[in-house]
Amino acid sequence: MIREGKFKGLKSIILENHYIKATFLPEYGSKLASFIDKETNEEWLFQAKSDMLTIPSYGAAFSDYDSSGFDEVFPSIDACFDPITGKPIPDHGEVWALPWEYRLEGETVVFTVKSPVFPYTMTKRVWLEENRLCFDYAVANDGDTRFYFIWTPHALLRCDEYTKIVVPDGLNSVMTVEHQTEHLGEWGTIHPYPITMSQKTGKPLDLSKMESPSANNCEKFYFTERVPKGMCGIVQENTGRKLMYYYPEEKVPYLGVWKTQGGYRGDYNLALEPCTGVYDNLSVAYAIRKVSFVEPKDVFTWWFHMEIGG
Repeated sequence: MIREGKFKGLKSIILENHYIKATFLPEYGSKLASFIDKETNEEWLFQAKSDMLTIPSYGAAFSDYDSSGFDEVFPSIDACFDPITGKPIPDHGEVWALPWEYRLEGETVVFTVKSPVFPYTMTKRVWLEENRLCFDYAVANDGDTRFYFIWTPHALLRCDEYTKIVVPDGLNSVMTVEHQTEHLGEWGTIHPYPITMSQKTGKPLDLSKMESPSANNCEKFYFTERVPKGMCGIVQENTGRKLMYYYPEEKVPYLGVWKTQGGYRGDYNLALEPCTGVYDNLSVAYAIRKVSFVEPKDVFTWWFHMEIGG
């Protein structure tokens, strides 16, 4: 079932079945604002404290707006310059702060957005398959040169000290991309995963688990290896409930993790970020040849699924 509604003062599109209730905000970057597990009536996505949301303007700083839900991040995570044209790309990219058009095709919602600066159109098709929320993505390049990009699903998840990160076997080391974090050190420091030694305490630290909000810190790291399998997720060890992501590893080969443990606005959340390029900055990704691109007059496609269970 698909219907229109309101969510924190904004127009919403709701997809719902026996397993899932998913709420999107087309005017707010087609954000997935709420993702409810109907078996437990629990919200999987971190929610902002405000009862009303404000739609950002193009080029707005991401930190000036609510940190909640699942924002589409494209074509860069950090603010930077396009490596081909030199044009500026805003913080967290363009599309999270643009209104998307939408139409219904049976039980599928088709969201579309066109960049006001670059020659691309992004399309996202969304539907439910039992306990899965399914996304098909397409980026069409209308220009005459390659268009380079990073995409990631910036989905901030509710979590607690029972939350454990699940990744494929074979991912054994990470690199921190925050500057001088208390546990992981300076940008570029390599650590074994999941157990490393904290540079603050000198004691073992399990990176697959959350610290308490009183830790008052943040961590962002990437696995140094390409993912051997397109899957990751979290499991609540106290209840056994799981949220798993599935995606094509040949199209989305990298995986980042963002942990907010009270150190940003006092928030407490976790983001698993499968991505098409590293490390956050499109110019850096282009320079080290770890980036995706779409050829002129061509289309790049991929898919992404969110599955609940346990």
